[in-house]
Parts: sequence; C-alpha cells; structure tokens
Amino acid sequence: MNPPAEQISTARLWLLSITLVLASFMVVVDMTIANVALPHMMGTLGATSEQITWVLTSYTIAEAIFIPLTAYFATRLGERTLLLVSVSGFVICSALCGQADSLDSMIVYRIVQGMMGASIIPLTQSLMVRYFPKDKKDLAMAIWGIGIMMGPVVGPTLGGYITTYSDWRWIFYVNVPVGLCALALIWWLIEQTERSVAKVDWTMIAFMALGIGALQAFLDQGNMHDWFESQQIKILFLLSILGFSVFIYRAWNDEKSVVPLRLLKDKNLLLSSLLMAVLSIALFGTVVIQPMMMEGLMGYPPDIAGLVMMPRGLAEAAGMMSAVVLVRYVN
Repeated sequence: MNPPAEQISTARLWLLSITLVLASFMVVVDMTIANVALPHMMGTLGATSEQITWVLTSYTIAEAIFIPLTAYFATRLGERTLLLVSVSGFVICSALCGQADSLDSMIVYRIVQGMMGASIIPLTQSLMVRYFPKDKKDLAMAIWGIGIMMGPVVGPTLGGYITTYSDWRWIFYVNVPVGLCALALIWWLIEQTERSVAKVDWTMIAFMALGIGALQAFLDQGNMHDWFESQQIKILFLLSILGFSVFIYRAWNDEKSVVPLRLLKDKNLLLSSLLMAVLSIALFGTVVIQPMMMEGLMGYPPDIAGLVMMPRGLAEAAGMMSAVVLVRYVN
C-alpha cells in the first residue's frame, strides 16, 4: 500500500517528482528525437523516404493501442511493477533500436518500444496525483507537465545535434543511462499497490489494433499503388472499416470498457476530442516531411533542422501553460 501523501517527507516527494518527470520526459522526447535523423537512417537501413516513416508510425501505433490497457495491467501487476517493467523494456528496446541493421528489425524494436512506453505517461501522472497532498494536486500536474511540454522542444534539437556531431544511433542509446537512473529511483521510492483481478475485452482490443494498423498501411501505401486501383489497397481499406466498426460497437456497448466511448455523449468532451484530432493531424502531419525537406531539398544540416523545428515545441509549451491560467477564467 502507498503511504498517505501527508506522511511523505518534502525531500522524498520532490525526489519522487524528479523521478516521474524523468521517466515521462524520456518517452515524450523519443516521439520526436528521431525526426531529424530519418534522412540519415535511410541509407544505413536501406529504406526509401516512404518506408522510413514507419520508424515513427510503428512506435506511435503501438502506443495508441496499449495506452488504454494501462489501467488493466496496473490492476493486475501493481503500479510499481508495471512501471519497472515498462521502463526496463523501454530501455532495452532503445538499445536494440541503436543496434538495428535493417528497416524490418528497426520497426519490430520500435513497436515493442511503443508498447513498453505506452503505460509510462499515464502511470507517472497517476502516481504524481497519488503521492501529492490534496492541496498540492495542481502543483503536481504543473511539475509533471513540465516534462511533457519540454519533450517536443528538446527532442528535435537534441536529435539534430547528436546526428550532426555523432551518429544517429545515439539518439536511441541516450535513453539507456536516463532510463537506468529512473529505474533505480523507481525501485527505491515507489511502493507497490494492491493487485486485483481485472477483465478486458481482448476481442475489442484486437479489432482496434486491426483498424489502426490497416488504416496506417492504407494511407502509407495508397499513393505507391495508385489507391483503389490496387486490390491490396482495397483490402486494407475494408479491413480498417471492419476493425473500427467492431471496435466501436463493442466499446460503446460495454459499460466497463477500457476505451469508454460512451463518455463522448458529453458534447464538450466530443467537441474537444474532435478539435484535438484535427490539431494532431496538423501538428504531426508535417513532423516527418519537414526535416526531409529541410535536409534533402534545402541543404540544412540536422542540427539546424532541429533548431528550426524547436519553435513548434515552444509554441505547444506556451499554449499548455496559457491554458492552465485561462481555465480559471473561462468556463
């Protein structure tokens, strides 16, 4: 059992905060650190500009599928055990990504890395709320948000400098010492929570994975195969529709679903979710193309390309900080 927040010393609480921010920061940075290194990976891994995007999308897809399962695994394993397993797996996969000598092996390692990293962000947020006293919950979220906000700022810049002055493989190796430090602190500071039996609709999860995977393959390969002129593209499109249809049906009709779609009956949540979807398309739709354009067509070195992309992260951080203030005055 976790001790009450009031019983934790101030020094231990701040050290715990640093630990959880460090773990979440490592995962967020890894979402963007590889962007500026993609053109350099192409030659080493023998990939085309279309194929190399799977280094990013495979990681993101795996995270999207496994994030909803965080509560299930935390209940079955305990939060401490799950966090230790997740960070350990993330570090191991980071080292394997650095060793990858083909696109296929890189994609496999990135998928597993995304699976391992999926639980880290929601777990660290949950633990921050759990350990901080009630009157300091806002402070806990502000501290935790620093790591999340700084990831998009540091990621491209750090990736650019590493690629320019060292080797792109070090954008993955850099996670190893950070992750090992976080592991040691997690082992020391965080206590195990009670375990209990939990259920999950694995059929729903399987169809969600089918829908997301088929849709990504459809969008990725459609242009190369002349879209619906290709039988393969038609099959991928139908599989994505099938996957999402079954997923939505089962999630909507299950009151205890790990993906509670019924919450979208709230118009405010529905509208904000749609706006976030559109915003994410606009933000992340260019993170692959922009560094390739700057390095391939405009002749920018990776470090400069990373600096050019940094204002995007700064703007995101400023927006999140502004929202914390504005929410007090806007209903």
